[in-house]
This record gives sequence, C-alpha cells and structure tokens, in this order.
Amino acid sequence: MDAQAGLELTHSFIIVAEELNFRRSAERLNIDQSALTRRIQKLEHILGFALFERTTREVSLTPAGRSFYEENARLLQNYARSARTARSIAEGKTGSLRLAYMAFAATELMPFAVSRYRRLYPHVDVSLRYIRTQGQKLALAHDEIDVGYMIGPFEHNDFHSLLLTADPLYAVTPRNHRLTRLHEVRPADLAEEDLILGDMIEWEAYRWRLNEMFSAEGVPLNIKLEASNTLALLGLVAAGLGVTVYPESLIGFLGRNVEVRPIMHHDFRIPTILVWKRTNRTKAVRHFVEVAKNLPVRG
Repeated sequence: MDAQAGLELTHSFIIVAEELNFRRSAERLNIDQSALTRRIQKLEHILGFALFERTTREVSLTPAGRSFYEENARLLQNYARSARTARSIAEGKTGSLRLAYMAFAATELMPFAVSRYRRLYPHVDVSLRYIRTQGQKLALAHDEIDVGYMIGPFEHNDFHSLLLTADPLYAVTPRNHRLTRLHEVRPADLAEEDLILGDMIEWEAYRWRLNEMFSAEGVPLNIKLEASNTLALLGLVAAGLGVTVYPESLIGFLGRNVEVRPIMHHDFRIPTILVWKRTNRTKAVRHFVEVAKNLPVRG
C-alpha cells in the first residue's frame, strides 16, 4: 500500500470511528459520502478484516476496528505533533541556537542581542559559551557553535561576517598617572610606558591587532607583565605596575582604582564582528543575525 494513500485512508477511518456516522464524517472531510464509503471499503480490503459493523440505524466498530483505531489515533496524533514541531523549527520559532562570545562582546553587544532575541523567540533554546576569537573559528568550522562574536576582521569563503562595532581604544592607568594630566593621549605617548597586556593564550587576536596598530605608528610595545583575565590586568594596573589598553566596551566596568584616557587616533579601534557559517541557513541563525544587526552600536 502506498504510504500517502494509506495515511489518507487511515485518516478517513479515524474520522468515521470518532463520529460513527458516515454523513457527518464526510462533511468533516469535505468529500461525498459515497467516496468516503469507498475509502473505508478499500481499507478493509487491504487489511483483510472488517472495521465497522453497519446497520440501517447505526455504525459501530468491530473489536478489530477498535484496536486499529486506538493504535492509529495515537500514531496520527504523534504525526501531527511532530509536524508542528518540525514546522516551528523550520520557521525559527523553536529549536536551539549555540552562541559564543569573547570578552569585548560580553558586556553589551551579546547580552542586549540575546535579551531581544529571547523576547521575540522565547521557545528557542539559547546556549552561551565564552570562547576566545581563535577558538571560535575552530568551533564554527567543526559545527560546535552556530554564531560567534569575535575580534575582526575575519575574511573566509566558508563564513559570513558582520561588523557590529569598532571600539575606540583607551589607556587605562593607575590613579594620578602622568598620562591623566595630558590633554590628549596619542600612541607615541605610550612608547616609554610599562605595558600590562593579556597573554597570548587568551588574548591572541587582541594582541595581534594591538601589534599591528602600534607598529604602523612606529611605536614599540614595552610589555612588562601579562595576565590571562581582566580582573588581574586591572589589579596590576591599580597597583601601579604599569598601563594597559582597553576597548571602550569595557571602560564602564573598570571600577574606581584606575583612570582612563582615550587614545586619539582614528585607526586605534578594535572591531567586533558576528560570524556564522555560510552553510548554516537555519531560521534561528538568520533571526539572531537580524536582531544583532539592528541593535544600536558604537563606533
């Protein structure tokens, strides 16, 4: 028996079993009563047993028909439920979204986008992972995440990337440091300073970008200390051990033990980009990209 034809015949049988009346059943199915009768007869012929007992006054299920009804009613309910679930996933209304972010997106870009996305698509399960930029590229390539917030630029034929913001850079100093007395801080003003930067394990992409910017200005980086996390960097700066360089996205979270001054140079900016695989065309990803793209941004 053809699967589609069998499903149609079984659905017709379910309706008659619920109504126990061919006229009402035909109206529900929007077909002629004679056509419905032929469907039931065809199904009985295929199965090899009677489904209904018919008299001039009533229609009732045979014992075999009742068993067939109970099993197939559950089957069709599961079919309808699975179809609804699959449709919701296809439309991006349910399902899952695996999102990665690095430190510079953790304070505003990612949280605001996730907040708005969850209001619009409350039944999509969003999972978050902190992964440094280089690690995100590998995770995307291995389909371990769907979308990543990372330091740009990143140009690759296998991925889409969207520029979200370009953060100006700030010098972060101990309180009453000489740089805080300058009217403007320029890259050359940092040439003689002891720098405290994130280490190359956790901050690799950021360090490469800093190296490119300072090298372009002919300013050597005098790195004296390294640390793996932001709290350690700030503690070292506050203790008077040197100066660090932070993007604007983190400035509002530094506390009162350090001071900041913007680095006055148009090119001293750190781009934050959103990246996803070109082959990942799920509605969940497309919807998140639209949300992220339409949030107000700096830079």
